[in-house]
Amino acid sequence: MVKIKGYRIFGWVVLIASFAACKVPQVAERNLGRNMPSSFQSTYKTDSSNTAQLIWNEYFTDSNLNALIDTALLNNQELNMQLLELEIARNEIQAKKGEYLPFAGLKGNTGVEKVPHYTSQGANDANTEIKPGKEMPDPLGDFSLGVYASWEVDIWNKLHNAKKSTVAKYLATVEGKNFMLTHIVAEIANSYYELLALDNQLSILTKNIEIQSNALTIVKLQKEAARVTELAVKRFEAQVFQTKGVQFDIEQKIVETQNRINFLVGRYPQEIKRSSIEFNGLKPNTLLAGIPSQLLQNRPDIKQAEFDLVAAKLNVKVAKANFYPNVSISASLGLRAFNPVYLAKMPESLLSSLVGDLAAPLVNRNAIKTFYYNANAKQVQAAYNYELTILNAYMEVANQLSNIYNLEKKYLLKTKQVEALNLSVKISNELFVSARADYMEVLLTQRDALESKFELVETKKMQMNAMVNIYKALGGGWR
Repeated sequence: MVKIKGYRIFGWVVLIASFAACKVPQVAERNLGRNMPSSFQSTYKTDSSNTAQLIWNEYFTDSNLNALIDTALLNNQELNMQLLELEIARNEIQAKKGEYLPFAGLKGNTGVEKVPHYTSQGANDANTEIKPGKEMPDPLGDFSLGVYASWEVDIWNKLHNAKKSTVAKYLATVEGKNFMLTHIVAEIANSYYELLALDNQLSILTKNIEIQSNALTIVKLQKEAARVTELAVKRFEAQVFQTKGVQFDIEQKIVETQNRINFLVGRYPQEIKRSSIEFNGLKPNTLLAGIPSQLLQNRPDIKQAEFDLVAAKLNVKVAKANFYPNVSISASLGLRAFNPVYLAKMPESLLSSLVGDLAAPLVNRNAIKTFYYNANAKQVQAAYNYELTILNAYMEVANQLSNIYNLEKKYLLKTKQVEALNLSVKISNELFVSARADYMEVLLTQRDALESKFELVETKKMQMNAMVNIYKALGGGWR
């Protein structure tokens, strides 16, 4: 009767614990109902063909550039660090997987204990005999050897959800690595085209210095013939010095750009092998932007944010499971005696146990509630980050499409400007020689022509950079 009453009490305790545990705080989930636009621009033709599907060595046709990217993908230190992060995340999956499997092990123990005589245990041991006429040994030895096992019964899928969350975090790390790949490919390509632009500007400047030096020689001859004053000579001379000063600025930029590329490639400074093709003759690749929804599959940062959101949702389930009763089973089987000699005597030395534990939080659940509320807050935070990443990706593509269109128009106008100023330089020199134009007109025309040539090269560089950036914005470069 007493035993039945005890079972009833235990049943009521379990019922109360389960009821108390099930009253978990309710946090409303955010609804992610946002539809992407059907196209990037109203004037842009919508087509599922997408440049992002191209592998980077198919998108970039310069063999020297491709060789640099290929070397960077092997030697870049940041990328290699990210690859190690992948290995760490992969190992964490195995650790989480092992948590919901039974734990088993082998255990041995040895020790000695002396119990005070004037205690209940000491008085009892003093009157206990193993054999007639022989008291309990003093001090008392303790030797054991056996196997043990324990298992937390994952009733509420807490451990399984924790493993799934770890898998999602691993997949997010993979996408983080892919996103880093797109950055490295784009940064090397942009720096490479900047280097070609600087080479072209240096070539223009060298030719211009030669033209200005010839003009200075002519002015000096005219001064000897008393056709111009010393002021004209000094103004032409100053312009030559100023242009030579710009030459050293460009040479310094070339050094820094080469070192930036070498840094990305993961090596010490050295000369960058590059194309000798006329920079202004480069043509940006034909662009196929596809449709906006393709960004969800092509952009690694969007997929990373999506996996982070999945992990956050699973962490909420893990935190919620902490309110429910926890069931665990433990068992052990082995041998135990106060003397190693008796370990082999069975069944006297045989020891076995089987224990089932049930525990549920009743009072003072503040820590569990805090963990749950934080998990919910992080889930909403991950949802905002997912939406923000999608919005940012769309804006990047839209901006680059507009940039490509406007740069094309700008380059055509700059080309015409350079042609007009080149002709004006020729005309001004002829007029100056025939004393029909002032030397200041010649100087200003030469300065404007040089600036326009620099701006033309800069515009071409911006076109090539836009070609790289739209490839990156569409999600290309990591395949």
